[in-house]
Amino acid sequence: MKTRTTTLTTLVLLAICGTVRAAESTFEGKLEPFLGEPRLEIQQLFSGGRFPSIVTAVDGTVLAFWARNEPVRLRRSGDGGTTWEPEQRIGDARGSLGAASVDEKSGDILVFQAGMFRSGDSGKTWTQDEDTVIKPNASGHKAGTHGADSGITLRHGPHRGRLLQPARVIPTSNAPRDWPEHYNTALFSDDGGKSWQTSTPFPALGTGEGALAELSDGRIYYNSRRHWAPQGENARMRWTAHSDDGGQTWKDLSVSDVLPDGAQHRDYGLMAGLVRLPIRGRDILVFSNIVSPGGRRNGHVWASFDGGTTWPLKRQVDQGAFAYSSLTAGRPETPSEGWIYLLYEGGGGGRVARFNLAWLLEGEPTGDGEVPALN
Repeated sequence: MKTRTTTLTTLVLLAICGTVRAAESTFEGKLEPFLGEPRLEIQQLFSGGRFPSIVTAVDGTVLAFWARNEPVRLRRSGDGGTTWEPEQRIGDARGSLGAASVDEKSGDILVFQAGMFRSGDSGKTWTQDEDTVIKPNASGHKAGTHGADSGITLRHGPHRGRLLQPARVIPTSNAPRDWPEHYNTALFSDDGGKSWQTSTPFPALGTGEGALAELSDGRIYYNSRRHWAPQGENARMRWTAHSDDGGQTWKDLSVSDVLPDGAQHRDYGLMAGLVRLPIRGRDILVFSNIVSPGGRRNGHVWASFDGGTTWPLKRQVDQGAFAYSSLTAGRPETPSEGWIYLLYEGGGGGRVARFNLAWLLEGEPTGDGEVPALN
């Protein structure tokens, strides 16, 4: 009887593990599609306005969102970013864009802006969720997503399927005198975005407008803007932390020696994009910001091959105006496969760059670590 029970238990465990691997393989594929002939293409998507967020739906449709004190503006591409549909508006509420996210369990697209908008058909039609609940943290502070990069669905570990969204807390006002009270956090939902809980604070004050990525072992890497820091601390480079519990708590605070936080003439920072490429078993991250002694210009992207520990390569995308930016990656076995998409403020509005890893591999060495053999 013991042998039979053990065998049944083993079969059940194998079935569960097989289901998990199948679910993960749906969204993570091979390295090869991101290689090949190096390619970079840039298009102007929006005129005027500000505040980008870009995501890739589960069917590979790329959705670029944009809004500054207006209804959310959206452009969609169903052919991997070669062409884009005419601009559409989501709802009629005027505001500045929060952030977008894809629920990989249901396929729904979620957008924070004056509430929560939801699409079940890759952005063709939208409804507003009237009963979405965002619970405050233990201090009673409510978090918002304006200026944060897009959210993610966790694919690994015990919290697989959780929605995780970088967010920020502004306890009083956004006046410079109150920056020392600001801090980043994260919103997480285990019911498809109907209700959201607020994580513990990112372990540094003066932070806001962050970006995060799940690594292949289930840890979460958080990369943050910091527009204020105590005397003696560096507020001009990016600050990072990690979570081992699906984004509920944060630890291991550090400051990057390589990744800049905006123009280097002031302690103010700049929203940045971050994405992990959906490659099974690898932790290749791409980050976007600027290389500038003054002014928001000269946009670059950086590559990490070890989950953000080192960043050995960078490459210029646009030497002109470049401010807030957001990143997403194409999905396996869809028209978007192999592409990396960067939506940024430039050219008097919103531009989208699509490029592959092969193009980024021809970038400039930073001296921070080595590029591994990609085979």
